[in-house]
Amino acid sequence: MIRGLARRSTFDNLVYLRDVVTLELDRGSCVGCGACIDVCPREVLILEDRKSIIVDRDRCMECGACAINCATGAITVSSGVGCAAAVINSKLGRSGRGCCTIDP
Repeated sequence: MIRGLARRSTFDNLVYLRDVVTLELDRGSCVGCGACIDVCPREVLILEDRKSIIVDRDRCMECGACAINCATGAITVSSGVGCAAAVINSKLGRSGRGCCTIDP
C-alpha cells in the first residue's frame, strides 16, 4: 500500500522552479516511519516498500518540516531558501522575485 497523496487543495498545481530544489533523501537511512509524509504540506513524499520516496521534487517549497521531523537524518533540505520564503515575504509586503508558478 502506498501512503501519502491523500490531501488535495486549491494549490495542487503550484510548483517550485524546476530542477533547483535542495531536497535530498537517503533511502538507505530511511526507517519508514512516515513522519516526513505526515508533515509535508505539498505531498512531495510517499511510502513505498516501507521507505519514503520523493514523488515530485519540484512541488517542494523547502519549508524544512520533513527534515526537522526525520529521526534518522535521511532527509536534507535548505529550508527558507525557496518558495516558502517567497510566499512569507510577499505576505509581509516585502518585494522581491517570486518563485512559485502555476502549472497549466
